[in-house]
Amino acid sequence: MSSDVSSIPAHQDVIRLRDADFNEVAKLLSQYGLTLNLTHDNTDIPGSFWGDDEAGLIADQVYARTDTPLHSILHESCHYICMDQSRRRELHTNAGGTADEENAVCYLQIILSNELTCMGAKMMMKDMDSWGYSFRLGSCAAWYQDDTVDEVEWLLSHGIITESNKPTFLLRQ
Repeated sequence: MSSDVSSIPAHQDVIRLRDADFNEVAKLLSQYGLTLNLTHDNTDIPGSFWGDDEAGLIADQVYARTDTPLHSILHESCHYICMDQSRRRELHTNAGGTADEENAVCYLQIILSNELTCMGAKMMMKDMDSWGYSFRLGSCAAWYQDDTVDEVEWLLSHGIITESNKPTFLLRQ
């Protein structure tokens, strides 16, 4: 799995923050101690690792514009959720982490998408494919269904999801 989206055109057809209920997204993130901040359209997004319309992350603050893809907001938020406390304290723009953690982040963003009325797992996986996330099995859905045993175990071992594949709304300890 890889999440290099640097060469993907920003016009991809994906759900963006403007298509969602801002308050619903903000409430979901607040359950993890994150604050969603709306920045002005056509301005740089603070803390954005990829630039353009990609979400930014500085400490416990997630930054987005109305044209920011929802998958990007959830992905950056899941980095915060999955990193340990020492990295959270130093967090500014680059979430870093291991390949195992990155894969767990991708899995968790699919789980969390089910908490949003405008998204859901099926749409999240479509958007991830459309945006250019790449998976060993060729699609996000194939990866999610057939190749995520390690990701589930990682998230379970850190108390981030339940045995029934639901979010615990707890940060990695």
